[in-house]
Amino acid sequence: MSYLASFNNDSAKQILMDIIRTVNQPENSKKLSEAKASAGKEMILMMQHVFPLVMQLQLEVIKAHGFPGNREGLVQFSQLIREMERDDMEIARLRSQIRAIYLPPIAINTTNDILI
Repeated sequence: MSYLASFNNDSAKQILMDIIRTVNQPENSKKLSEAKASAGKEMILMMQHVFPLVMQLQLEVIKAHGFPGNREGLVQFSQLIREMERDDMEIARLRSQIRAIYLPPIAINTTNDILI
């Protein structure tokens, strides 16, 4: 767990930027575009096709930065990022960019919504 000793806001930002760069590499971008096209705007299909690709790319990046390259490592990294984003708007912005890849925008019609 020596990777945690040096993990701070700057390293968090670096890892998030590396994830974004990895996602935007031509071969990864192509895979994601194909997955998004097959999913359309269906949230369930996005979670089945796009989400796993993004998670795999994130695993590869965080592993290169010393985190375990498994589900537990990804959960740990995500929890740390969520804690840090409360106090660092840049971390929040970068995390939002990554989330936007696999979470389609949701249109909410507030005039017709009823809150119970």
